[in-house]
Amino acid sequence: MMELSHSLTLNEEALSQIAEAKRPVFVFEWLRFLDKVLGAAQKSDIKECQKKLVEQLLNQVHESPGPPTRRLIARCLATLFSVGDTFLLFEAVNRCTDILKNKDDSPSVLPTRLGAITCIGAMYEKLGRMMGRSHEEAVTVMLKSLKNAESQTRCETMVTMEKIIAGMGTAAASVHKDIFKAAKHCMTDRVMPVRCAAAQCLQEMLKHVPFVYTSELETVASLCFRSFEGSNYEVRCAVANLLGTLVATTQQASQPAVGKNRLATFEEVLALMSSGFLRGGIGFLKGGAGEMIKGSSNVSREIRVGVTHAYVVLVRQLGGLWLERNLNTLLVHLLELVSSPRAATSHVDAVYSRKCIAFILRSVLGKMLGEKAQAAACKDLVQIIAKYSNADAAAESSGSKEGLQEAALAQHVLVCALQELGCLISSLGTTASSVVNDSSSGIIEAVVSVLIHSSAARLAAAWCLRSIATAVSSQLTPLLDRCLEQLDTLKASPEAICGYSGALSALLGAACYTALGIPHSKGKIIFNVAEDLLRTASQNSRLSVQRTQAGWLMIGAVMTLGPPVVRGLLPRMLLLWKNSFPRSTKELESEKARGDAFTWQVTLEGRAGALAAMASFLVHCKELVSEEVVRRLLSPVEAALAMLTSLTNLVKSYGQHLKAAVAMVRLRLYEVLTLLPAQSYEGSYTSLLRLLVAEFTLTENPANTTTSLLRSLCHTDDSVILGSWLQETDHKAIEDQMEPNRRLDRDNLQPNSASGSGALEHDLTALYKSLPKGESIPGPLPLGVAVIDMSVILFGQTFPYVAVKHRLQMLGHFSQCIRHTKASRQEAVQINIFTAVLSALKMLAETKTPLGPDDVRQAAASLVLGALSHPNPILRCAAGEALGRMAQVVGDGRFVAEMAQHSFDKLKTARDAVSRTGHSLTLGCLHRYVGGMGSGQHLNTSVSILLALANDTNAPVVQVWALHAIALIADSGGPMFRGYVEPTLSLALKLLLNIPPSNVDVLQCIGKSLSALITTVGPELQGNTNSISTARSSFLVACAIMQDHGDSLVHAEAISCLQQLHMFAPRHVNLSTLVPTLCCVLYSSHLLLRRAAVACLRQLSQREAKEVCEHALSWARESGGTTTGYNSNISIPAIGETGLPGVLFAMLDVENDLRLVGHIKDTLTSMLQALARENLVQWLSLCKDVLTAADSSSSSISSLKEAERELGDNEADVDDEERFKASEEPVSHPFVSPRWPTRVFSAISLRRIIEACDGNRAHFDLAMAREQKLIRPKEDFLVLHLSDLIRMAFMAATSESDPLRLEGLRALQLIIDKFSKVPEPEFPGHVILEQYQAQVGAALRPAFSPETPSHVTAMACQVCSAWIGSGVARDLNDLRRVHQLLVSSLNKLHKGTSSHLYNESASTLEKLAILKAWSEVFVVAMEQEKQLSNVPPSQEEPQNDDDGSCGQESLLKLVTPELVSLSKHWLAALKDHALLSLPAEFSSQLPHDGGAFYTPDTMDSARQYYRKAWPPILHAAALWLCTGGFEGLEREFEQDANNSGTILGPPGSPMNKVISNPNSERFHLLFGICMEALCSPRSAESLECVLVCLQALQLLLKHPLPKSILGQDPQLCIELCNVLHRILLTRETPRCQMIVMKIAHLLLEARHDDIRSHKKKKLKELAPANQELEDVDTALAALGEGGETGDIVPGQSVVFALLEVCLCLLVRQLPHISPALANNTGTFGIQAATRSKKLTEESSKLVAATLSVMAELPNLCSPKGSTTVLPTILYLTTGVLKETAVQTTEDRGLVVASPPVSTTLQSLKSLCTSPFTRNKLCGSEWLTLLQSALARILDLSKTSCEDSKPDEISMLLAVAVFILSAPGEVVSTPNLQFPCINLFKQALQLDGDLVQLKCVQTLRSMFQHPDRSIATPYIHTLAPRVVEILVQLTADLTTQSTVTDRQFSLATECLTCLDTLVTLAPSDKSKNSYAESVHPPGGQPFDRANITTGGVTQQEEVTRPCFATADQSGPSISPGLPLHHDPSSPAERAA
Repeated sequence: MMELSHSLTLNEEALSQIAEAKRPVFVFEWLRFLDKVLGAAQKSDIKECQKKLVEQLLNQVHESPGPPTRRLIARCLATLFSVGDTFLLFEAVNRCTDILKNKDDSPSVLPTRLGAITCIGAMYEKLGRMMGRSHEEAVTVMLKSLKNAESQTRCETMVTMEKIIAGMGTAAASVHKDIFKAAKHCMTDRVMPVRCAAAQCLQEMLKHVPFVYTSELETVASLCFRSFEGSNYEVRCAVANLLGTLVATTQQASQPAVGKNRLATFEEVLALMSSGFLRGGIGFLKGGAGEMIKGSSNVSREIRVGVTHAYVVLVRQLGGLWLERNLNTLLVHLLELVSSPRAATSHVDAVYSRKCIAFILRSVLGKMLGEKAQAAACKDLVQIIAKYSNADAAAESSGSKEGLQEAALAQHVLVCALQELGCLISSLGTTASSVVNDSSSGIIEAVVSVLIHSSAARLAAAWCLRSIATAVSSQLTPLLDRCLEQLDTLKASPEAICGYSGALSALLGAACYTALGIPHSKGKIIFNVAEDLLRTASQNSRLSVQRTQAGWLMIGAVMTLGPPVVRGLLPRMLLLWKNSFPRSTKELESEKARGDAFTWQVTLEGRAGALAAMASFLVHCKELVSEEVVRRLLSPVEAALAMLTSLTNLVKSYGQHLKAAVAMVRLRLYEVLTLLPAQSYEGSYTSLLRLLVAEFTLTENPANTTTSLLRSLCHTDDSVILGSWLQETDHKAIEDQMEPNRRLDRDNLQPNSASGSGALEHDLTALYKSLPKGESIPGPLPLGVAVIDMSVILFGQTFPYVAVKHRLQMLGHFSQCIRHTKASRQEAVQINIFTAVLSALKMLAETKTPLGPDDVRQAAASLVLGALSHPNPILRCAAGEALGRMAQVVGDGRFVAEMAQHSFDKLKTARDAVSRTGHSLTLGCLHRYVGGMGSGQHLNTSVSILLALANDTNAPVVQVWALHAIALIADSGGPMFRGYVEPTLSLALKLLLNIPPSNVDVLQCIGKSLSALITTVGPELQGNTNSISTARSSFLVACAIMQDHGDSLVHAEAISCLQQLHMFAPRHVNLSTLVPTLCCVLYSSHLLLRRAAVACLRQLSQREAKEVCEHALSWARESGGTTTGYNSNISIPAIGETGLPGVLFAMLDVENDLRLVGHIKDTLTSMLQALARENLVQWLSLCKDVLTAADSSSSSISSLKEAERELGDNEADVDDEERFKASEEPVSHPFVSPRWPTRVFSAISLRRIIEACDGNRAHFDLAMAREQKLIRPKEDFLVLHLSDLIRMAFMAATSESDPLRLEGLRALQLIIDKFSKVPEPEFPGHVILEQYQAQVGAALRPAFSPETPSHVTAMACQVCSAWIGSGVARDLNDLRRVHQLLVSSLNKLHKGTSSHLYNESASTLEKLAILKAWSEVFVVAMEQEKQLSNVPPSQEEPQNDDDGSCGQESLLKLVTPELVSLSKHWLAALKDHALLSLPAEFSSQLPHDGGAFYTPDTMDSARQYYRKAWPPILHAAALWLCTGGFEGLEREFEQDANNSGTILGPPGSPMNKVISNPNSERFHLLFGICMEALCSPRSAESLECVLVCLQALQLLLKHPLPKSILGQDPQLCIELCNVLHRILLTRETPRCQMIVMKIAHLLLEARHDDIRSHKKKKLKELAPANQELEDVDTALAALGEGGETGDIVPGQSVVFALLEVCLCLLVRQLPHISPALANNTGTFGIQAATRSKKLTEESSKLVAATLSVMAELPNLCSPKGSTTVLPTILYLTTGVLKETAVQTTEDRGLVVASPPVSTTLQSLKSLCTSPFTRNKLCGSEWLTLLQSALARILDLSKTSCEDSKPDEISMLLAVAVFILSAPGEVVSTPNLQFPCINLFKQALQLDGDLVQLKCVQTLRSMFQHPDRSIATPYIHTLAPRVVEILVQLTADLTTQSTVTDRQFSLATECLTCLDTLVTLAPSDKSKNSYAESVHPPGGQPFDRANITTGGVTQQEEVTRPCFATADQSGPSISPGLPLHHDPSSPAERAA
């Protein structure tokens, strides 16, 4: 709008004409336009209008502008004076100052005053010293008014002071002290935004005012500590920034080191910080005497958390270099903090202090150090652990009180150090192996030594060992062995039992997180040890508790190993569980009567442990949890429940110390019950519910403990109300301590919450349980909270199955419990009850169970409605949520109406904020859960009430809840809300323009409402109607206002709204402004903001990746990449040459948030796929920078240099790293080198780049790439960067990180696949990869070292086979490097060679990978051998290379020596696979001691490896068997008479059994595997796998032995046919279908051979030697399918099965061949019509192959049987002729030459000449059917559609086949003979046509028919016509000067025909006829020898026959080209 006005000044006339309400928006848009234009304007542009502009802007200050407007006015004024003249500057400043001098402090003047303050600040910030000395007056006036000012003025004044200091610098020294004094006062202001502003002001002073960090250092630090008191998150961040920067400045500034202004030393500032952390900053004199006497006073959590933030800021300010140099000092200082008595005044305090220190260590060591420095940090931590561990042991051994206290405090240091050590090693992954294995660092020794220390420390040590084992999996088994040994050695020590059992449990928990697991036996050994501990627990009372705890803990951990291990242990487990509990009530009673406190302690520990192990079993072994197992588990569970219900007096009798043990049993029982089906324990509901309700209503619990689940059970969208967005910040780990409980009103959100106090000592089972996603250290909540949490979950799960009357009772009881409690206890009970109710309602909704009748509804509603007016917001939120859920469950419109009406009434009458908020949310929740349709009738009322409430600016809290409810209604209303978009949007805009910036919650809710409105309007936003344009404009303005707000939450909402706008109306979102904003935000210190930015970039890059990257680069160039306004905590580089992708890659190294990292990867992937081909150099260099930026000490670089030396490349490029390091100066804030996960992603990206280039051949062809480069120099091609690709793959493949090695090897394999065939243009006959042989060898070599994990070796085997099979290395000597690696791996194939470090399945993986690699190499070698044998002798001469080696050496030479052992292993592996593929019901048939390559215990995990490896092994085995394997085995079998044939496999392999013929067994094995795979119900089986199976079957059936086995088994043949039929139905690939038809043909041959042999045998039996059988036909009548009756039974007939296969293929290729489809007018019919038009070359060959199979089918039948199948065969054959012999616009001769037509003719001939035509049992039927076929063909030639005319030549030849090949009876019938003659007559009448020519050629053959009775009618009728043609031609030729090819050919053919006739005629007639033809009446003699065409004599054309008469039975047709081809050109004729 403004852009079109072309004027900078405000159009006051237009302003006056628009409505009052819309004027602020008009002004705001003008200011936005002005701000945009002024930034790019020149002085000359604004000279004329500057005065008016200044006047207009200052006038607007008097118009009471809102916060966004005043910020824009100020910015415009400052920019105006900056760009234009400054003559009005002082007048403007004075006018603003005058406004401030005005004493009127009424609310109406406030916006003007604030506007003036903002303008002054902006002008000073922008213009600085140009402002002269006017600042003194301005500062004085503002500071004077500060005393009585309200909060907004105080806040704005502090912001302006900050800007004055920033702009004026040291020039404002005169006012610095005054400002400092005012800021000090504001730092402890009761309003939080004022504190933030003051802190930012002081932080700005640090840059310009030295006294702040010298003489006033302690004052400012103390002030910061005081400011933390009662602070919120924003204040803590701002003040911590100030404190951290203040302390950092003392270490960075250059000041004199003496006097009052000296700088503090590092030790002094650390002491200052620690005083804040431990004492809250109260100095010695400030503390009272009482405090000194009493000891430590508690430090408030806010101060401790604030100082924690400050420590992180301090280290980040000092930089990574400083950190590396001072690491030890810092670590010692931080860990000493936690050892202070003040840090651990209580257990919860100690946990919170530990969390703070852990947070500092994670933030600093985890993010700021590279991998090398992190490894060094590990060593420093180990030294500290060793020091404190020894001190702890010494203090404990002293036994004194002080010693014990020291030991108790030292454990906290050990916990922090061990946790951080674990986290560091975990993040380093396998790259930590060097530091872990380094004996000098002593990491494992130090950690293990802590296992015998106090409780918390030993648990942390156990967890640290788990982290080490997860990262470096090779350490897992040695650590288990070590701990088992120590446990056995120190079994008399209670500490050792606890410590080592904890370590074993943690290590077992790590097993499932390692790639290769642990040996199967380890689980059993540990179970035995645990069982032994439980058995001996009662033998020594001193160790009873520890042994019981340890035993059950270890059993629970063994359960995590899953079904393979637990299956065998289950019977013993069930017995243990059964024996752990009393078996009857009587036993329970006697137990209670005889116990004492200690025995009960042991008993309760044991039962809690048993239940914990049961829970672990139910979680990790779901497959084993059958109904029978559940039934057996319920016995101990019910016993435990009975025990708990009768334990009420136990604690009273034996003391409070049993209370925790009883609570633990309850917790474990609830946990088990949540994992069992709720219906299974239905009989125990009464006692269980009593227990549960008492638990969460705190009936027997004096403490007011509350559940931690309420927030998670509320909807995630309610985070605005609950403040749970704090969980989404970088500081979540420590901010949890605050339980977001400090809001604006400072209310506790959830009292007595244990949030943030999670620690490992609360629940030992956390050692082996899996961690929640995103967590690095387990933090189970305290027992009291955990029990209530679990009871709430279990209550929810059981509620849907509880009887209605019990539901009613419970709801009534809840109401009573709330009524009978008071104050804080009532609130705690209410929170627990509401959580339970919500849990129940959620489960009711999930199970679709009704709530119950009206009385239950009423009880539930009355319970909930009361809480809607509760003072605690979380309870109001829960009540609203509960009502919504109830409405959803009840599903009754009346109930919804009642609830809505109740809230309407309350909202109309209630005046208090509490009621209004609760009922507002209720309306939102009702709509959310019932949906737009269910609540449509209440929509109007709801929206109108909520809009009115949202407009109430006096109650921000009400506004928040009302706006949130509007957002919910808009989200759920969908299109029904469309009519309310305009009023809601105008209200949102109005509020945005007027709400004070401190009301962040309101602004955030407005953002969410706008987001919902955008979704409601949806794609309509692209429209151009007035209303849509206005709405779109309003949305953009609203987003601009929110973007300009300083708060991260509001900014994030703005980005989210813009993202949605872009989704619906991409053209209207300006990327040139949005992308720079997003780039800035990437550097923000706020996680939410970074998340929003990356999520938006992710969406943008999916459609407009190129534009996004271009905008980012141009912004970086213009702004220099400055991120103004973002106090960055993110150490990532500015956008440089690598652009936005480079920044995103850098972010991967510093971000821990899983969602953010996932979105970054998605964004990069989208950008890569869109841009990689165009910007190849940029993306490759990006990946290269990441992959080669590892530490220079890494092994991969040295390996690469070695490889380059090996290749002799002395002029190899200087290493990138060395070049980089040479030019690098040490900087204080170095960027972190890419970590291994980033490098893994980079390696994946490298593969994606290669795949992205796949479409363009030039990327993979060096010659073409060079040509293209010359034409288009700017284009780039992948092949030109091959050296870089190899280098990157090499670097990755030889790194220390296993995941990176795997990706490197995958990249290398892809490079080999893509570039192995690319020729080297400069060296013909060579490929470009040949020069990289050394690098490939060097990359693969480390993967075959003994210590390499199996999965890496397995991957390397794949690369080896790809390299060998690629044929790059021609010379066998070159190939031997890699081949030798594979040979060395063969030793691993023998039994017992598996590694004892990993699970046996890892060995299976490795062995199968080796076999698979060898099989692939063998297959390639055989293919090469086949190609060599096919090369003609002239080409077989060796092509010697320069070194004299033969270029065509056979790869088979390298493979042959290993074939004997390999073949046995291949067959053994296939047998294993076949056994493992058996369905579960045949599991009893599996060998008990496993297979050749798997153990019985690892079957489940081994299956997946066999599934991947078997296809190539099968192919190789089939090849080997068919190239001598069968014969070799047969010879072995015959030679060794004693050996009756062991089934497969090497000697000693399992399940050897005696059989008669090993070859038959091998055939059936391979055949069975193929069949199983091909008929697998998963059509997901890959095409490669299907092809391999088909090729293997084809190979087998070509060999005589398998062929004979299959031929003898009709049932097997039928089964194979059915499978082939299925493949044709499911696989469209022509290659697949062609192999199917080849197999069908081989199968047919096999059956035919079998039938032939049976016939010979029968004839021998009936007619012995030298005798002839009279009636052979009758004798053999029963042989063949159909027998004597001729019945072909489906399912029992091979012929029928083959016919099915043929029909299937024909119908798929020619749908119209099926009558059903031909007549179908539906969709398929239409498709069929289009498909039958033209067959592809592949389809033609398929049809031809099918016809050739069909033609031979009668040979498998008996005479009677043949007559059953013949009609079908003839119908299909003639049908193919009809569909394929169709006229085309191309050469008419090509149709008949096509494979389908030529094969059809061949098939017809085969059928016509079949012996069955002469068989007396069926001959007559055959003749009749052949006549029918001929009639159909004649019919086809006459009747046809216009668009599918039959090809006359094909029809002529088809008829000719019958005439020439069929018995005479077929064609002699007059009603067939005459149509045949007519057909030829019509063809002869087509003058000058090719048909005429072909007809004459065909007639010649027919005239020669040996049966004169057949030939004579044709001669009589057609010979005269041939003579006529010749006469006509002669007449034409005499009159024409030139002769056409066609005429000449026709003439010669006619003459040849007449020659034939003359030969055939009696001698007396032949002369006359010949003379007449040569001397036609009235014509010249015809000299054919002298007529030439184009100079070539057509002599030989005359004599070439159409049908070559092979024998007297009839002429044959050549299948390729069955008749003369008319040469179309002289060149062709000459050829």
